[in-house]
Amino acid sequence: MPALPTPRSCEELLALLVSFETVNETMGGPAGGEGRLAAHLESLATAWGLSTRRCPAGSATGNFNLLITSEVAPGAEWLLFESHLDTVSLEGMTVPPLQLTVAGDRLHGRGACDTKGSGAAMLWALRDYAQQAGRTRNAGLIFSIDEEATMTGAQAFAATELHEFKKLRGIIVGEPTNLRPVVAHNGALRWRTITRGTAAHSADPAKGRSAIRAMIEVIAALETKFIPLANRPFPLTGQAAASINVIRGGSAVNIIPDYCEISCDRRLVPGETAAQVLAERDAALAGLAVEHDSQYLAPPLPPGSSAALHAWLQPAFAAAGLDGTAVGAPYATNASHYAAAGAPVLVLGPGDIAQAHTKDEWLARTELARATALYSALLRLPV
Repeated sequence: MPALPTPRSCEELLALLVSFETVNETMGGPAGGEGRLAAHLESLATAWGLSTRRCPAGSATGNFNLLITSEVAPGAEWLLFESHLDTVSLEGMTVPPLQLTVAGDRLHGRGACDTKGSGAAMLWALRDYAQQAGRTRNAGLIFSIDEEATMTGAQAFAATELHEFKKLRGIIVGEPTNLRPVVAHNGALRWRTITRGTAAHSADPAKGRSAIRAMIEVIAALETKFIPLANRPFPLTGQAAASINVIRGGSAVNIIPDYCEISCDRRLVPGETAAQVLAERDAALAGLAVEHDSQYLAPPLPPGSSAALHAWLQPAFAAAGLDGTAVGAPYATNASHYAAAGAPVLVLGPGDIAQAHTKDEWLARTELARATALYSALLRLPV
């Protein structure tokens, strides 16, 4: 690959980020794609005088979290930013997915909104901050992997590196929030449910036992006894939700199926727990022969995790003429894992979630500029 030019603006930095294919590997992305982008950002940050560290995150294909820092003193306060490296699939896009293209005020490309725009603005703000005199706080940026699937990057950083930041003002997690501070969001609990049967030739079905037929009973029980219970509301984040979104079963048209699986998604509002939801699921399926595996949890983000950080950043919003009123979101983010580990955290980034994951994903140029200015202002707030 030819040498890439050094970005001369935040927009050029975003174009560089978009040019790397970092589709999550579980969604058909290239092995090690996130690691290749992280390695390039490592070189770039080093050239700008910033410190870098590769943080292992359990990837077998060369991906890693990248920590970029500007430290003024060992005992000084830290402010951390975070943005994920991965994107969703390029399939079906109607704009060049790996090229930042401009149409009026719109910057198109996969990840421009979710969430390479946040990452570019954060890194550009950190670059500028590191060049200023009279700095009073330590600052850092975490580029994490695998947010779009199982958030292994955030979980690894929360478990391994986060404890090193003893005097932590908080973590600003970049996601498309229209530059509104998201102080609470829903969580996600996912699992796979399996039914098993006995294979037989379809010429004599009585000799077999269909796993698909068994799954029909399971789905009926979930639809009538479990999914209706996902109706608890939370003022900032909306209502809980549950759905069955993938089904697989059978091996051939002339074989009675001995295996069937479904993948389920349950969105938790703050105050709900995984144990509570799983107990409701098991009660709904009582008496049916099922197995469950592949359980994954991103806990809800309660507003208490963000209260002090939200109050602290208000002067920067006021100075920028932005609305700093706390809002919530129905989706899940890496912030929940940092909050669960005890860190003050909120979600804040340019763009609208409605523009993410779309066939012509885009971010407004003006929004990118506002985000860079706001992140820079946060770094300069009094300690």
